[in-house]
Amino acid sequence: MKINIANPSTGAQKKLEIEDEGKLRAFYDKRIAQEVDGECLGDEFKGYIFKIAGGMDKQGFSMRQGVLVSQRVRLLMTPGDQCFRGYGRRNGERRRKSVRGCIVSSDLSVLNLVIVKQGEGEIPGLTDRELPRMRGPKRASNIRKLFNLGKDDDVRKYVNTYRRTFEDKNGKKHSKAPKIQRLVTPQTLQRKRSRAAKKKIAQEKSMKEAAEYHKLIVQRVKEQQERRSKSLAEKRAKRASQASRA
Repeated sequence: MKINIANPSTGAQKKLEIEDEGKLRAFYDKRIAQEVDGECLGDEFKGYIFKIAGGMDKQGFSMRQGVLVSQRVRLLMTPGDQCFRGYGRRNGERRRKSVRGCIVSSDLSVLNLVIVKQGEGEIPGLTDRELPRMRGPKRASNIRKLFNLGKDDDVRKYVNTYRRTFEDKNGKKHSKAPKIQRLVTPQTLQRKRSRAAKKKIAQEKSMKEAAEYHKLIVQRVKEQQERRSKSLAEKRAKRASQASRA
């Protein structure tokens, strides 16, 4: 079985291939998100604590959190569910797909682990190197959070810290930085004011039309009452004249 160990603090990963069944037995019958003592893999991992993040079996079916079995099952999934991307599906369409349960067994080909606690010794390729973050945040609020900025600081100046430079096939150099999303600029504030002004005009127009409609309804009801009272008066006068003749 292959063991893929990730170190979130450095961004490094390392893959180990372990044939010894005695070392792997410590992971069997454990679930995703459970923690395991790293000493079971060898003395170099003494003091390390790993968390099980997932895995994949020999046929390529990945483990799914919440499915409390150690074998494969077929579940009815909607697009966007874990282990089902749902590309090319209609809105609301569900499919029955095979997934592996969240319990570790010997049928797995790869087991993903994350370092929760680092031990005393250094692991070559995992704890002795630090990989830079490939892509920084794009949202303006997340950039402020990353660099501990205030509301008055210009976010656009700090994106250049993780700007990447690369060469194309012709040898020409290019630089790339993420486009900042949800950036509050004078233009966005002006658009917001414009939307609010249009909304206010529409509300005033609808209120004016509603008042005119109410006024028209009152007038029509009044005219109807006048016509009814007039017709009743004519009927009473006609009956009175007929009674006087008799």
